[in-house]
Amino acid sequence: MPKALGVRREEGFTLVELMMVVLIIAILVALALATFPATRDRARDRAAQADLRNALSAEKAHFADEQAYTQVVAELAAIEPSLAFDAAADQAPTAGSVAYAASGATVTLATKSATGTCFYVRDTATSGTSYMKNTDCDQPSAPTGAFTATGWQ
Repeated sequence: MPKALGVRREEGFTLVELMMVVLIIAILVALALATFPATRDRARDRAAQADLRNALSAEKAHFADEQAYTQVVAELAAIEPSLAFDAAADQAPTAGSVAYAASGATVTLATKSATGTCFYVRDTATSGTSYMKNTDCDQPSAPTGAFTATGWQ
């Protein structure tokens, strides 16, 4: 009916509508980019913590069999072959590797996250597991800071 009256109807979007869509997309991209680095850092820290939990499970498996924790890398690697352990005991933690120090009924494990934070977990047969993190990345036998039983703070 509009053609009969001579009215011509054009379909499409106006420039203002297109600019609003572009603005909304730009805002969403800005929000996503602002949160991405923090999310990536949290994921890297969680990966390091997961490695320590797996290494602690390996040490506990050894303790269950031998009634002592081990500092022998071959024994740890045999129990948990998916982890990379330092070649020698009580080395400063590095990214991608688990440092370890054991003495009888106590073991301390450490690793460095890709973010530069070092995570430590200490297990004592009599008092349980405690956690610590710092950026000093000291040897597992003498890290700077205090261990807590409530997890990595």
